[in-house]
Amino acid sequence: MRRRVREMEETGELNIVPYLDVVVNLVMFMLLSMTGLVTLGVLNVSAPKIGGDATAAAAAEGAPRLLLTVAIGKQGFFVAGAGGVLGADAAGAAQERPPTIPLAPGGGYDYPALTRQLRTIKDRFPKETQLILSADGDVPYDVLVKTMDACREELVKSADGSTERRPLFYDVSLSVIG
Repeated sequence: MRRRVREMEETGELNIVPYLDVVVNLVMFMLLSMTGLVTLGVLNVSAPKIGGDATAAAAAEGAPRLLLTVAIGKQGFFVAGAGGVLGADAAGAAQERPPTIPLAPGGGYDYPALTRQLRTIKDRFPKETQLILSADGDVPYDVLVKTMDACREELVKSADGSTERRPLFYDVSLSVIG
């Protein structure tokens, strides 16, 4: 009989404190990681559109669509558009062209030159907001983001010394160089 009494004493309630500790730690970890995600910037991009309202509106107006494309390659930036030939060399399509904006002398990408080129294009096509951005598979992610920033807006210093942001091509679609 003494054995039965001991068995009953040993089989008490289940201790759930360790489980609660694990759950609380997981909830805290998830909350902190979500807070870290909120502080990151969000870049709005979209996939290239086929047809749609913009195509119908441009066809109705009779204005040619630009279809501006900026490609990031190992040699620099290639800028092209369907509404006109853009870039340094407009010779035959079969020839390999040099980049529109070659790499800077230090070997990095020349973002200010890209922004100036896009400002010139924006002056010719003031209502155009769309841009297709494509890159080689070897291009680092930070180069892609900096290129996107250079295409979206231009920072202009005013006479009083303050900087003003002028939009360029803020409706960016991502593409892949095949």
